[in-house]
This record gives sequence, C-alpha cells and structure tokens, in this order.
Amino acid sequence: MAISNEAKNQKPQFYFLLALLAGTLILSFFVLRPFVSVFILAVIFTVVFQPLYRKILKYSFNHEGLAALLTTIIVAVIILTPLIFLSVKILQELRQLYVSLIENGGKDNFINIFNSLSENFRHYFLLPKEFSIDFGQYFKEGLNWLLNNLGGLFSNFASILVTSFIFLFSFYYLLKDGQKLKQAIIKYSPLDDTDDEMILNKLELAISSVVKCNFTIAFLQGFLSTVGFMIFGLPNAILWGVAAAIAALVPSVGTSLVFIPAIILMFASGHLFSAVGLLFWGILAVGLIDNFLGPKLIGRGMKLHPLLVLFSVIGGAVFLGPIGFILGPITLSLLFALLHIYFYIINNKK
Repeated sequence: MAISNEAKNQKPQFYFLLALLAGTLILSFFVLRPFVSVFILAVIFTVVFQPLYRKILKYSFNHEGLAALLTTIIVAVIILTPLIFLSVKILQELRQLYVSLIENGGKDNFINIFNSLSENFRHYFLLPKEFSIDFGQYFKEGLNWLLNNLGGLFSNFASILVTSFIFLFSFYYLLKDGQKLKQAIIKYSPLDDTDDEMILNKLELAISSVVKCNFTIAFLQGFLSTVGFMIFGLPNAILWGVAAAIAALVPSVGTSLVFIPAIILMFASGHLFSAVGLLFWGILAVGLIDNFLGPKLIGRGMKLHPLLVLFSVIGGAVFLGPIGFILGPITLSLLFALLHIYFYIINNKK
C-alpha cells in the first residue's frame, strides 16, 4: 500500500517534535538539577507527615490550603529549625576538628591515644609495619568528605535560607496537591491503573518504613548517645553522637562501634569514672531502645534485612552524598517492592 503524501510530511514533523522534546527535557534537567535533592527530601517528608496533614485537614473543615500551611509551619518550627541549627553546629565542629588535625599533624589527644594503642597492638602480636594504622589520616579523609558534601549546603546564611525556602515551598504544595499529582502520574503512566496504584502505595510504604523504623531508632540512639557523651565529658560530643546515629544502622553491633572507642579513649586518658559511666549508659539508655522499640516499629512496615540496610546506607552515601543515607535504603526498598509487583503481574497473567 502506497504511503500518502500527508503521512510522508507528518514524519519529519514528528521527528522534529521528538528532537525538540528531548532537547527541552535535557535543558530542564540541568535547570532543575540543583533542586533535585531538596525536592526529594520534601517528597519524603510529605509521605512521613501525611497522617499529621490528614488530621489537621479533618479539623480545618477539609480546607487543603490551610491544612498544608499549618502542617508546614509545624514541621518548620519543631523539626526543620532545630535540624538546621544542629547541622550548622556539626559543620562548625567538623571544621574545627579538621583544622586541628591539619595544624597539629594528627597529634590531637584522642588521635594520639588511638595511634598509640594501634602501635602497641602491632608490637604485642609481632606484626610488620604494614599493619600499622594512621588514625589521623583516616579522620582527615572522612572529615574532608563530610566538609565537601555539607559545606556547600550550610556554608553561609543565604544558602540555608534559600534551601529551606525551596524545601518548605515544595513541602507545602506536595501536601496540598499531592493527590492531584498522584492521579496525573496514574493517568499518564503506560501501566494499568491498578499496577500504578500498587507501585505508589509500595513506594509510600517503603519511605514510611525506612524513615519511621530504621531512622527513628537511629535518631533516638544518636540523641541519647550525644546526651551521654556530654554528661561524661567526651570532647566533640555532637560529632560522636552523629557517628553513633549512623552506626545504629549497622546490623548487630550498632552503636557499640562508637561506644567502644569512646570508652577506650576515656579510659586511656585517665577518666575511669567517665569510661564506666559511658559503658553503663550505652547498655542501659541506648541499647534498650533497639531491643524494645525496634521490634514494634519494624513490625509495622516493610521489612528490610539489616545487612541490606547497611549496604544501602553506605552505598547511598558514597554515590549520592549525605542524602544517600536516606535515599539508599528507600531505593532498595522500592526495588523489592517493584520486584514483588512484577512477579505478581506475571503470575496473574499466566
């Protein structure tokens, strides 16, 4: 069958439209790229605080704009503001510690203690010099990575204001128009509507599970660890607390990865009472959270094996920066959710 002239003329127009669309998509990506991380955080917060928004919506006579505004104000006052000040404080301590390591060549008190312990361990087991560990160098590299990733976000007051404004603005409209966005995704997706609903529900469950379960426990353990470090006089208590919160994501050992070196440091520096106090604090105040609160929270959401959580947290941080601590586990949870949906569709179509 011969192709009509009209069809021939439409092909170049269609290809030109595709090329124009591709170019516009690429340009739009680079325009929006600086805000992707902030927008993703806003999406995560929207899912987590959706129950709060619905409660406020009920008491505000289903006024979506008012409910979204009140939820945004609550999140900004109770969560975002303290989080910003804490992040700035962490960045200040990181810079101070990094400068002291550079100026003193790794001769700081705690670095020197750990280097001495490592050297004594090597001599005791008659190990060659290749087995010696320079803790100062490892601390420098770790601090340098954190400063490079956090410094741009919290380097100045203007940057903090712009980032916070974009986050709150996105958070507000995701709360207010989230259902409309969800319906648009379902409408324009090539999958069946039921499959789209299942994928979006699994994504919400994955975000809610990871944040409410793993990161809630890690946050509480990090907070209590910081309180204990401050009580017993550990230097740079906030940094140690943040390290404890990250270590809480490691299966089985958890915060002991931070408490054991902290106890050794206090004991080696002659603070016997503080070392014993930290030991009991770690067992009673911090360890019990994982045993009592953990099973209750994890049982409510999508379960992700602790080893996979560890891999996803570390891999996410390396690939995506600090936001990867959150996005890594969420991505892996979404992968298993999509695999579950895939096999469900395949089995039903047989």
